[in-house]
Amino acid sequence: MKNLNISRKEKAKRFVENNTVPILFVIICAIGIPLSGYSMNYLVNEIFVRLSRNSFLILSLLIPIMAGMGLNFGMTLGAMAAEIGLIVICNLGVVGIPGMILAAIISTPISIFLGWMCGNLLNMAKGREMVTSYIIGFFVNGVYQLVVLYMMGSIIPIANASLVLSRGYGIRNTVNLTGIRKHLDNLIPIRIAGVSIPFATLIVIALLCLFILWFRKTKLGQDMRAVGQDLEVARASGIKVERTRIISIIMSTVFAGYGMIIYLQNIGTLNTYNSHTQVGMFSIAALLVGGASVAKANIRNVFLGVILFHLMFVISPMAGKNLIGEAQLGEYFRVFVSYGVITVSLVLYEVRKKRELSYEGDELAAEQKEEK
Repeated sequence: MKNLNISRKEKAKRFVENNTVPILFVIICAIGIPLSGYSMNYLVNEIFVRLSRNSFLILSLLIPIMAGMGLNFGMTLGAMAAEIGLIVICNLGVVGIPGMILAAIISTPISIFLGWMCGNLLNMAKGREMVTSYIIGFFVNGVYQLVVLYMMGSIIPIANASLVLSRGYGIRNTVNLTGIRKHLDNLIPIRIAGVSIPFATLIVIALLCLFILWFRKTKLGQDMRAVGQDLEVARASGIKVERTRIISIIMSTVFAGYGMIIYLQNIGTLNTYNSHTQVGMFSIAALLVGGASVAKANIRNVFLGVILFHLMFVISPMAGKNLIGEAQLGEYFRVFVSYGVITVSLVLYEVRKKRELSYEGDELAAEQKEEK
């Protein structure tokens, strides 16, 4: 009985250690919901909005993690490719679902090229993929600003005058996406107990989930998992490691572009120079809140993370206002938490990794002692 109790305590301890961040966010949300004063109907409606808006973007992070490349901060490259596609369809005047499909088609080759470039650079920086992809995002953002701010309207013809700055070239800070706003969300309108459910968007997200589950079982998916576990063993098995890693980044970048189109059609406005800047940070934070780590993530982590992270985003301003009379505190809190959760998760991952290596070392020493 004593051994059984110790075993249960050990299991409970490991569960808490492995799920520290989700447990912390459950506590924050449990405290914040009554303080915010929001009705449950309103919160459920907001959760569905954010599930449809953000899930596709976050799902795009899973494939590089499977390939052992960590959290792909370079997903912003796909987001920028999507924004170029959206600017083009606004210039051409293509609206609705055809406009979204055309934007996706335009973004795909750009995302493939940027993903290929990013993948090659990350192969040169093995072991430092996350920080490298973060810096690559800044570099490509500079190129994006050059194209959008100076080349569009001067070198690249823009027929729609409402898109161009008064000086005659460069895209305006804000592009109105009324032509595609909520067209996917409202394609199959469903309302249950006062809650609007974007059914068509959820179907698209479910299709991506099914694709990821299927892809893991394919030869390429198995190769990525092998590469993620051990590069040298995978190389010795005949797997083209560098090529496999590049493909994982390309896929992530392309999916991130599609996710950005879904994200922006829900919002209905494109902030030309800033919409993509925080997408990667918030997507990664949400995934980590769901219990994922640098080396391991699954679909369950995605949806749990979206619910907990964005629920905190919804309730924190009003909870701050009702608690101390200052809504701005809630704004500061959620920005602080979004960066803090990434830091805490990375630290906890390193701690767990060292602990596991220590356990393995102790077990190996014990085995060698028994053999003697």
